[in-house]
Amino acid sequence: MSLIDLVEALRETNVEAMITQRVLEFSDINEKESTEWFLELCFCIMTANFTADRAMRIQESIGKGFLTMDENELAITLKSLGHRFPNSRARYIAKAREYAQEIKEILEPLDKVEKREWLVDKIYGMGYKEASHFLRNTGHFDYAIIDFHILDLLEKEKIIRKPEHLSKNVYLAIEKKLQELAEELSMPVGILDLYLWFIETGKVLK
Repeated sequence: MSLIDLVEALRETNVEAMITQRVLEFSDINEKESTEWFLELCFCIMTANFTADRAMRIQESIGKGFLTMDENELAITLKSLGHRFPNSRARYIAKAREYAQEIKEILEPLDKVEKREWLVDKIYGMGYKEASHFLRNTGHFDYAIIDFHILDLLEKEKIIRKPEHLSKNVYLAIEKKLQELAEELSMPVGILDLYLWFIETGKVLK
């Protein structure tokens, strides 16, 4: 069964409802103020070289503490909650806090390319994957979140050869392939990611 067939089959199951719920959550965050966007930014910073489900639990535990804890307190808290890189992630989040009150207002006027480039340029700890993840989770569905799960799946399906290093040009080339796949399925690539993640992991996270 092709990858397109697998996704189409999932659209006939309860996975469709779970993914629809996630999409509604992302769209809801899009309507909220900058500080709520910042909390999602913190989650995406934490997911780099770490698991999304564990980062979700840490996000729920710390909550608005991401806005108020100093760097040392945040590092201690992240370590106690089991983050793999507590010191660097606390440092990145503390640096990003200068945009906590205005990140939505900064990003909204920018076009699709400019939004992601701004995040990669201005937010420590954000590469193309993390920036795309953040944009998708704040209701922007035109970006592919290319992590190792997606790379493994695309290699198994013989769509790509898994790269040794995910440079900007390689990321954009793989994203183009995913966008073509999404077009065949008549869905945004950021939503396709949720289906591909489920195929590879059996989970619908964020």
